[in-house]
Amino acid sequence: MADLVALIGSINVGGNRVKMDALRSALERAGFTGVSTVSASGNVLFDDDGRDDAELRIAELLETDLGIETFVIVRSRVQLAAALAENPFVGEGEDRLVHTLFLTGQPSGQAFASLQGDHAGRGPERLAAGTRALHVDYVDGAGNSKLTKQFIERRLDCQGTARNVTSIRRIMEKMED
Repeated sequence: MADLVALIGSINVGGNRVKMDALRSALERAGFTGVSTVSASGNVLFDDDGRDDAELRIAELLETDLGIETFVIVRSRVQLAAALAENPFVGEGEDRLVHTLFLTGQPSGQAFASLQGDHAGRGPERLAAGTRALHVDYVDGAGNSKLTKQFIERRLDCQGTARNVTSIRRIMEKMED
């Protein structure tokens, strides 16, 4: 049973291609234990070693060992479950279209209001603020949405990496194995 998941931003999209076995091996060489991956989109399970710097250590490892400059967000299974529980669109929208954008920080209420205001009239997506997260129902799909990661990050002033409900549940199940 894994304690934590590293949600790696922008893996296997754009130019950041990495094989999951290479990613697992790099983390194991760096001293991480209980390492496994869930799908090929940058979800790495590992055991808690009691240190608080896993996000930084993994991001540095990705850059030095694999040549990928990105960010990492670490969450526990409890935090993933809390993100699902606070997402008001779970059970309303399709699981593959309802996302949680896990954020590197907690945006202010003003930043969220700015995001909502700037997005008004741009598309059918529904937004809800969360705990170091933004919940989005991409009603018509994320691929053609004008509500892009860059649009969101500029307004919230923090980085994020999204996972849909199906992926979050898959990660949580694998954390129980």
